[in-house]
Amino acid sequence: MTTTALDGPLSGIKVLDLTAMLAGPFTTMLLTDLGADVIKVEPANGDRTRSIGPYRVGDDPDQALGGYFQSVNRGKRSIVLDLKSNEGSTKFRELVRVADVVVENFSAGVMERMGLGYESLAEENPRLVYAALRGFGDARSGKSPYETWPAFDIVAQAMGGFAGITGPLDGTPLKSGPGIGDIFPGTLLALGVVAAVRHAEHTGEGQFVDVAMYDAVLALCERIVYQHSYLGIVPRPMGNGHPLLAPFDIMQTLDGWIAVAAPSDHHWRILAETMNRPDLSDDPRFVNNAARLANIVEVRKILGAWLANQTTAAVVDSLGGRVPIGPVNDAADIFNDEHVRLRDMLVEVEQPGSDAPVTIAGSPIKFSSTPARVRGRGPKLGEDDADTVLVEWSTVHDSVSDSPNAKGNSADG
Repeated sequence: MTTTALDGPLSGIKVLDLTAMLAGPFTTMLLTDLGADVIKVEPANGDRTRSIGPYRVGDDPDQALGGYFQSVNRGKRSIVLDLKSNEGSTKFRELVRVADVVVENFSAGVMERMGLGYESLAEENPRLVYAALRGFGDARSGKSPYETWPAFDIVAQAMGGFAGITGPLDGTPLKSGPGIGDIFPGTLLALGVVAAVRHAEHTGEGQFVDVAMYDAVLALCERIVYQHSYLGIVPRPMGNGHPLLAPFDIMQTLDGWIAVAAPSDHHWRILAETMNRPDLSDDPRFVNNAARLANIVEVRKILGAWLANQTTAAVVDSLGGRVPIGPVNDAADIFNDEHVRLRDMLVEVEQPGSDAPVTIAGSPIKFSSTPARVRGRGPKLGEDDADTVLVEWSTVHDSVSDSPNAKGNSADG
């Protein structure tokens, strides 16, 4: 891929990041990767994830950034403000006047109690996009009976329907390995921010953007909604299978595990021929997806018996590129996969206090001219100065405001 610019598509967008833990920082991490200037506004003791780790053996604990913090705060800057104090609140308002976006994931009412709620900040900057991420949303968008409940990833996975359809066939619910109850809501909020910023650029009108973790996971589990509506069923855990497609499974090989998806008749025919069972293509029990789904136990038995006598590498060699298949990779496999290297999905960043860099996940969004990329390590606590940021942002703000092409501050602008 040839790039013609080093700046991302959100270059020039100024973001005040009041988030902590995973969901909110993932939102602002995406904005950072896309080129926004994200200022992490932290209390004197910093984001709680700064102390979680993990750390490498030999890293200086007084300087090193833990993996949790480094991964989702890369490329940001950090200032320290006590928003509960008059001085800190005043300085924050000064920054808001020249910012484009504020993102926070406090519990409902926290910002209002500090006098920094959306309506108050919008008076300072009518173009401001104010984005909030909470477990059960904000009353401005619809008051939830759970509005005051605290929530973490696992709670969102449970209540949003994900855990209820994930797990072995005996019905025992399972959460996902990654924190999708944080990461998916965070991703949706980033999308909401980008859409609202575009609206503000065209109209001069900012707005409040709200994503609830519960809502986001429910949207992720959209299949169970139409299954219940169309069929009147309550979906349960399906193991590694699929309620509508067959075969569509993760199965054991001689030396590992592999995903096999051949619900189309074309792919099933290739699979049958590779197993030296061409008769399966015309067998009425397996002739199409509906038939295979009705006889899924037999499909799994036949396919499972063949896979159990094949190495994972042999299956990949015989079916790769012909049938949708893929090995179940662990972290070591991923680090050794050429795809990951060629797609820049493992990125080395500086580790403060060490000459050896650390590796974090890269940006999956690719552009031809305005690349998204990891723009550096995470910030040390208070590494940047609020007054310096204010001067920088004010200069950019003034130059944009003076531009003959700048939009006005109303819908008629």
